[in-house]
Amino acid sequence: MRARAASASMATMSCSAEANPVVVVYVTCPDAAACDKVIDAVIGKDRLAACVNIVPGITSVYRWKGEVQRDAETLLIMKTTRACLEKLQDAVIAAHPYETPEVLALEAVGGSAAYLKWVADETGPVGGER
Repeated sequence: MRARAASASMATMSCSAEANPVVVVYVTCPDAAACDKVIDAVIGKDRLAACVNIVPGITSVYRWKGEVQRDAETLLIMKTTRACLEKLQDAVIAAHPYETPEVLALEAVGGSAAYLKWVADETGPVGGER
């Protein structure tokens, strides 16, 4: 992650790391094209995620329609805020090729204060309008 100066305006924003906890969202995709489409939907102009990690080469074993499946997938790990979570989930579902995509959100219970602030700063509307 690139270094950047801390924003003094954070105290005046309604969407801060303290008021709006960071959420980590797991999404699996079947291939690079699907990953790119999902990432574009959440990182783009709506700023629904501050960061997406791409973890290629996972194998998912799961039950689907009564059958055990085993598929090669790529895991996307997204960092967002609780305020952006519903819109992020909607964007993932709209962009994803699966009938029932994995969108699993876990609230961060701690972390570097600077990183949590960065996630809050980089999600949602620009200029503190949240």
